[in-house]
Amino acid sequence: MQVRQLRHFLAVAETLHFGRAAEQLGMTQPPLSQSVQALERDLGAPLFERTRRSVALTAFGAQWLPHVRAVLDDLSHLEVTADRLINGHAGRLSLSFVSTADYSVLPSLVHRFRQLYPDVDLSLTEATSDTQIASLLRGDGHVGIIIPPSEERLHPSFGYRGLVREPLVAAVPDSWVTEGRLRPTGGRISPAEVISSPLIVFPRSAAPAFYDLVTDYYVACGGTAEIVQNAIQMQTIISLVSAGMGVALVPESLRHLARSGVRYLDLDGTPPLLETGVIWRRDDRSPILRNFLDVTEQITVAEEPVRAG
Repeated sequence: MQVRQLRHFLAVAETLHFGRAAEQLGMTQPPLSQSVQALERDLGAPLFERTRRSVALTAFGAQWLPHVRAVLDDLSHLEVTADRLINGHAGRLSLSFVSTADYSVLPSLVHRFRQLYPDVDLSLTEATSDTQIASLLRGDGHVGIIIPPSEERLHPSFGYRGLVREPLVAAVPDSWVTEGRLRPTGGRISPAEVISSPLIVFPRSAAPAFYDLVTDYYVACGGTAEIVQNAIQMQTIISLVSAGMGVALVPESLRHLARSGVRYLDLDGTPPLLETGVIWRRDDRSPILRNFLDVTEQITVAEEPVRAG
């Protein structure tokens, strides 16, 4: 039994005329009759009652007809599904991201991708940059949003594209301002006040580029970072600031994370810039990944992005 035979049967069953059915199928009548007869032999039962003047379905043929329609409909859907998978309009994409991206590029990126590819199952996982890089090297996941290493090149198996570069701002306990411990002017804080305050920061093992950017700022301003607490979640860092444990230097987009007891202040002078970008395996030829990377091109690209080795 072949699919073309099922289509031949359906055409005759719907027209009850071999000549008209052959015309619809773009073939001559003799091959159509031979195809239906071969199908009847395979089934071991007649599908049609034929006379010189008419064609009618047998009882078996009438009962079998809806099943054939369902199978052919499923085949049609299967072809559509295959086309959507081939073109990256369906399937699954695993996206991991650093917590800072949750307040900058991630929302707009996910929103735009979902608008363009609503039938793709997009899996989101928050993870530190080092965890994402290790997972991608193992072949786990498809793409990540990371803070790239500052001093070492990425593994040559990776592709990388900078998405955004934003200045750091100071997240400080609001109580320190109201009590006069810090004295910002016009929403800005001096480097001297920053470097004299205890610091809450990502551990270097989890985010070496971010850690170095912050501690190098302290050194450049003539101080040494007094780290009172490490935390790998940005929400945790901001909560500790709210509790009055210290200050944190965070991406400007963190202003979107409103928290009682926290005030965000611009840094006087030239603030450090933190880059966030997208990373993927070069050998991943998935059409869904290709479509996702096309969407990232609509995001503002960072100046002088870090490149894979």
